[in-house]
Amino acid sequence: MTYFFDFETDFVDSLRCIPMRVRLKLDTCGVKLKLTHWHQFSQDERQSLVELACSSPDEISNYRQYLQSLVINYTGKPASELPIEAHPPWLDETQIPDTVTQKAQSYNLEITPRQWQNLTPAQRFALIKLSRPSHENRNFVPAMREFNVVDRTPTV
Repeated sequence: MTYFFDFETDFVDSLRCIPMRVRLKLDTCGVKLKLTHWHQFSQDERQSLVELACSSPDEISNYRQYLQSLVINYTGKPASELPIEAHPPWLDETQIPDTVTQKAQSYNLEITPRQWQNLTPAQRFALIKLSRPSHENRNFVPAMREFNVVDRTPTV
């Protein structure tokens, strides 16, 4: 099973950054994991966070407990909590978030409702995260290409 996107290839071998698939799980279980926490984990612990399921209510609870136990083990206190969205935007295939539309437009690109609908929830999540102003978003255009939303180099 592939756990990573192609646009993440520059760091996934070492897992030096938190991959999008783990970020999705963090939002799903409501834990704000800092990169400093991630760097304290062993390679095996990072890999387990990549591989552990986090979809059903039991899996989400188990993931959260495991993650918090790791953070407590290394720091002595749990990670901050995030509100868990009842209807996260990456699960809504009918509404393209404004941040995604605006980020695409900043590169003279467009994502149509049909393209958004054809993306997987994980792909929509990645585009949402990569379009946020607070995120380093150099991977936004590579992600758009990888997800077959665009096939050309954008003009700025």
